[in-house]
Amino acid sequence: MFYGGDYNPEQWMSAVWREDVALMRAAGVNLVTVGVFAWSALEPISGRYDFAWLDTVLDGLSDAGIRVALATPTAAPPPWFSRRFPSTLPVGPDGVRLSPGSRDTYCVSAPPYRGAARRIALALGSRYGGHPALAMWRVHNEYGTTCYCDLTASAFRSWLQRRYGSLAALNEAWTTAFWSQRYGDWSEVLPPRRTQYLANPAQVLDFRRFTSDELLDAYREQRDVLRAAAPGIPVTTNFVLGDWVPVDHARWASEVDLVAVDHYPSSSGPAAEEEAAFLADLARGWSGDAGWLLMESAPNLIYTPGRMHTKEPGRMARQALAAVARGSRGAMFFQWRASRGGAELFHSALVPHAGTDSRVFREALALGPALARTAEVDGAPVEARVAVGFHEPSAWALTATVLPSSTVDHRAEARHAHRALSRAGFTCDVIGSLDDLSRYAVVVLPCWYLLTDAQAAALTAWVGGGGRLVATYLSGVADGQARVRLGGYPGALRELLGVRVEEFHPLESAGWSETVHLAGAVATACYDDGRPAVTRHGVGAGSAWYVSTRLADDAYTDLLGAIAAEAGAEPVRPRPPAGVELVRRVAGDRSWLFAINHGETPYELGAEGVDLLTGDPVTPSSVLPPGAAMVVRAVQSNVMIERRPD
Repeated sequence: MFYGGDYNPEQWMSAVWREDVALMRAAGVNLVTVGVFAWSALEPISGRYDFAWLDTVLDGLSDAGIRVALATPTAAPPPWFSRRFPSTLPVGPDGVRLSPGSRDTYCVSAPPYRGAARRIALALGSRYGGHPALAMWRVHNEYGTTCYCDLTASAFRSWLQRRYGSLAALNEAWTTAFWSQRYGDWSEVLPPRRTQYLANPAQVLDFRRFTSDELLDAYREQRDVLRAAAPGIPVTTNFVLGDWVPVDHARWASEVDLVAVDHYPSSSGPAAEEEAAFLADLARGWSGDAGWLLMESAPNLIYTPGRMHTKEPGRMARQALAAVARGSRGAMFFQWRASRGGAELFHSALVPHAGTDSRVFREALALGPALARTAEVDGAPVEARVAVGFHEPSAWALTATVLPSSTVDHRAEARHAHRALSRAGFTCDVIGSLDDLSRYAVVVLPCWYLLTDAQAAALTAWVGGGGRLVATYLSGVADGQARVRLGGYPGALRELLGVRVEEFHPLESAGWSETVHLAGAVATACYDDGRPAVTRHGVGAGSAWYVSTRLADDAYTDLLGAIAAEAGAEPVRPRPPAGVELVRRVAGDRSWLFAINHGETPYELGAEGVDLLTGDPVTPSSVLPPGAAMVVRAVQSNVMIERRPD
């Protein structure tokens, strides 16, 4: 199991490096990311590299048995670069060019930037491709910068020409007959810069698709340089979610050798663990059974709007084990040692400003051995027969469109469905593709707004073969170009769901209702006035459910739990108490139950086996105390484990 985090030795004197290595060994750290923001230290002057300090750092780590995820530093161009190539500084939608002085000050469409990024990647690959410390390459950091400059405009037009082939096709896809937006020449097409009133939603959607592809091309260029320099060394980049991120990670997943994600919850309460579970299941959905890695998380802080919340004792370990439960190949943190200055000087760290005589470092010392004792689970698939759909293009389209209600949020709706299934006791995958649903008994599509004819056909075939589909309002309403499908909602899914929606009726307090007409389906729940609210339509050996409103948590949990039971899916445990996280991983005839109690109530596990974390036997009457965690290898295994000394 990987354990460690981002390490920034360029911020410290060499005496601190020696101390860091000794502390890492004491904590059981076995992987650190080096060089993420070190461009100005590696190339202080254009074309003149300084690798002496990095040689010393990597040699010291290697001698201590600590491996390295060596990063390319291209998320933070140095001041000399921005001064020499001012056209590479990004331009906002208002036309204002940004100044250097922070990170991510680059335009990915600028040729000087792309060339410099390839050169620094080649320099690192050539020098360190054979270094014994090298475990993997990490390209860039959290791709997501958007630019609206003229260079970007030119690249956007080229992308549109490849996508549509002709202006006539573009005009049709973007419905440019509306508001006299018809284009007569490619030079008239621009990024969706700030304008007088509402932007064209299809233009905004395609620009986010273009930006995702443009960033992906930049990643591929560096990846291919590194692969050529060091064949066989895995290459990845760290994914991050956020409304500001124009990256379709489901498409990117096949381009990395290991899916790696960063996660910083936005809530300090129980929602933090639910949010982390959603992201972990999403990362697993992106990676399939190949495993993924929690590349960054905060050791002892949660960043909520307006304040930093200190994690309660034991919470760091519980969240790390929860990620491993859901398929992560370890737990990595940002960062190793807290910075003395800079924009993130109060960012969380394993070695905080207080130093080693601190609660967070003592917890770091305990976490390394705990993760190591779960190593036998690595590679065992997570048991999940239900899935929730999360479609980043649909999320983009819903934010670009003037909806009947501004409270609709695709990611929030996906998390709502995930939370309901989790509370019913199910572990579920979060998927971004509908290409192969054969492993699932139930699939929930929450506000999957953009749906192609091919996707609708695939869903129909899967349901007919025995699957259970649950689609919510605003699913299938538009085609892939964000054009509303005519004839009534939910568009592409009307026939499969056996309903026709005539009107939307958004409610106050983020509510939603509709006028639903039955067209083969039967109502299983109705609004107060008798209108169908939740419907079921039998199709072949399966059924398709439609939820036309935003159900309360308990009602949603009841509904999805009943549908899953009807489909033959078994929960890990039915309705565990609030805060109890249960995930099972299975490999052949061996299985492991991860049980983590984030709540305040003791929980009787009803499991039998051995706790990998302590070596203690577990019986059906064993109790999981509040704040505790167990990783229970099922009793049928003949492999013994040494009891951990007290």
